[in-house]
Amino acid sequence: MEIVVCVKHVPETTEVELKIDKSGKNIEKSGLVFDINEWDDYAVEEAIRIKERNGGNVTVVTVGDEGVDSTLRKCLAKGADKAIRITDKRINYSDPFIVAKILSRAIKQISFDLVLTGAQSSDDGYSFIGPALAELLDIPHVTLAKKIGFKDKHALVNRELEGGLEEVVEVELPALITIQTGINEPRYVSIMGIKKAMKKEIKVYSIDDLGLSDLDVGIENSWIHISELSIPPVERKAEFITGSPEEIVSKIIEIIKSRGLI
Repeated sequence: MEIVVCVKHVPETTEVELKIDKSGKNIEKSGLVFDINEWDDYAVEEAIRIKERNGGNVTVVTVGDEGVDSTLRKCLAKGADKAIRITDKRINYSDPFIVAKILSRAIKQISFDLVLTGAQSSDDGYSFIGPALAELLDIPHVTLAKKIGFKDKHALVNRELEGGLEEVVEVELPALITIQTGINEPRYVSIMGIKKAMKKEIKVYSIDDLGLSDLDVGIENSWIHISELSIPPVERKAEFITGSPEEIVSKIIEIIKSRGLI
């Protein structure tokens, strides 16, 4: 089975105090550590497990500059077979639809049975790329997959619904499936895997190689425009109460009374 996985190189922001850059439309990225998007990591793992059961190849594809190679090589070290990077300064600030268009052009040059993406990305959270890419590739898609099986030329997908419910969807291949976290346990990268990954080629394409032009990419041709970013104001702060049990109880009672709760 030939599988394509779309991955994204994103900043780790969980324990970082973010700042808005001078443009007011993006975060200050200097000093941030970048890694593979969490949802995409599960998608890569699922692709490799499918390959191990059914044979075939896994190709990872991304859009970005040379800095994203660390994410691509991480995927190769885990067991992906090929890597493609689309790099072009004219792509800068393109919205998710344009990114999906770029990815679709690259994927159309590959023979594939299945395309996997993460359900969303941790930096923008649009959840847009998967469904848009499926439409551009003219193939069916299923979102928020928690389990994937195969029967003949169909995929059987358990997808997550609200309230902890799941539904099972049968879809004909080729198809696109977006992966939810928890579908598997992503493997660690081995030293041997890293050594092998460093020797593998990363194919690099420009938008010209994909048959696109200046009129197809960039902020001017995007549907979504960010006018301004801001840091949410801190409205509540945690207060730690110290002292003996009697003192703590007394202070809690005072706080409750001061707020009119008793």
